[in-house]
Amino acid sequence: MVIQDEPILLVEDNPDDVELTMRAFRKNNIANRVVVARDGVEALDYLFSQGAYADRDGQPPRIILLDLKLPRLDGLQVLERLRADERTRLTPVIILTSSKEEHDLISGYENGANSYVRKPVDFNQFVEAVKHIGLYWLLINESPVQN
Repeated sequence: MVIQDEPILLVEDNPDDVELTMRAFRKNNIANRVVVARDGVEALDYLFSQGAYADRDGQPPRIILLDLKLPRLDGLQVLERLRADERTRLTPVIILTSSKEEHDLISGYENGANSYVRKPVDFNQFVEAVKHIGLYWLLINESPVQN
């Protein structure tokens, strides 16, 4: 994959899933810088350059990989806030979750998710899923977000 300067925001509270995702990125040569937010509040702080991220340059991520089941503020609440704000309403959001609940799938799209990907349990399948996410969202897709 092509090296890009634009960061990826990974919003995930499970350290094992963070490590698996990072391994899958490395295995697929996805070289974008990855910023990890461990809950919904931290994700919003990063995106809106507030709290611990008040000194951040404000560069929007190329994509946001968003888990749904998060502490403090769940993924759907994060998504609602992103879509309500002019600065983030067009940023591509891919829900990356283990949830198989139809309600979560429907709510994700109703709240403005660009894609909904269920995390495969098998690591090799997960690596393949991350490869396809990277190919489409980082190389093929033309993002409306300008840096």
